[in-house]
Amino acid sequence: MPTPEGPATGRSLRSPVGLGKAVCVLLGAVAVADLLALGAGAYARQVYGDGMADDFLRFDEALADRADTLYQASGSLQVLTFLATAVVFLVWFRRVRLNAEVFDAYAHSMRPGWAIGGWFVPVGNLWLPHRVASGVWTASSPGGSNRAPAPRGLLHAWWAVLVCSELVSRFTGSAADAEEADEVLHAFDLGMATDALDIVSAVLAILFVRRLTAMQGERAAERAATVPPLTPERADRGRSH
Repeated sequence: MPTPEGPATGRSLRSPVGLGKAVCVLLGAVAVADLLALGAGAYARQVYGDGMADDFLRFDEALADRADTLYQASGSLQVLTFLATAVVFLVWFRRVRLNAEVFDAYAHSMRPGWAIGGWFVPVGNLWLPHRVASGVWTASSPGGSNRAPAPRGLLHAWWAVLVCSELVSRFTGSAADAEEADEVLHAFDLGMATDALDIVSAVLAILFVRRLTAMQGERAAERAATVPPLTPERADRGRSH
């Protein structure tokens, strides 16, 4: 990506391409982990459902232990892939937010620090990161000074599924201590619903990351074609201000 200096901020653009590729690979790993968890949840539900059907008269302890082991192992894999992805995603998200400040400093309703901080605000994390992403999307839309923001359908779809997954996950957590037969099966159902939503969210996130990264590349190329090169004289004048 070309890296002309941003006249309004004094910052230079930094390519998000490498980070974007890393995020997409890790999101793919998240989707695979969720798919494995979905399968483990379906297997565990079948084992427990069959046992509960006749009041545990033919309950197979060995099968139940195997189902529990697979279910817990898949959950651990989900946590590991999620944590790794979250770290790299936040680094990428901060970078595209800083680039967007160079493209258009007036397209944002929140300061750059919220690109990371917004995810850690209880309840507020259901919409604050979306506001940050919306500003980045607007500023990164290619087309010059007369541009209209690129269609936001992908952004909205990703965020809607992500929020739905988070809400269902909270219900799943509250059902984790279920003891009654119906409650246990319901907890498995909620867990599988969360896994399915997580898979869709990961796929949409990959599309979102790829699209926004490509948009910033196009926007940077436009700037490189219109912004004068940074000569020593211009650099000295910038430092004097």
